Amino acid sequence: MEDSIFTKIINGEVPCHKIYEDERTIAFLTIQPFAPAHTLVVPKKQVDQIWDLDDDEYQNLMQVARKIGLHLRTVSGKDRVGMVVKGFDVPHVHVHLVPIHRGDGVSLDQNDLPLENDEVLAAIAQEYRLS
Repeated sequence: MEDSIFTKIINGEVPCHKIYEDERTIAFLTIQPFAPAHTLVVPKKQVDQIWDLDDDEYQNLMQVARKIGLHLRTVSGKDRVGMVVKGFDVPHVHVHLVPIHRGDGVSLDQNDLPLENDEVLAAIAQEYRLS
């Protein structure tokens, strides 16, 4: 399987605005956010579909997504963090976490969203970085 864009980010070949990393998972801001601090949580092992993760990898991904989701909710001041797993855009499992207020919608079509400014993403990443 060819390296996905996420594997290239994990390997340091493509830059990202990282807010979290451990030995098995990385989380970074998407360049086409639905809302400020829209974060992708990605296992470092490249697997195409979430249903193909083994039980341990799946549980780890969900535990990290929960940890980051709680952090995003606290820092953003939003009352919800939406979670979406689409599985269409990149052949590498990833979970979208989007801080929102109750009643805000989250579209599954990111193609219509503008690319965010790199300086804006850098400032958001610094504010939301989780140690």
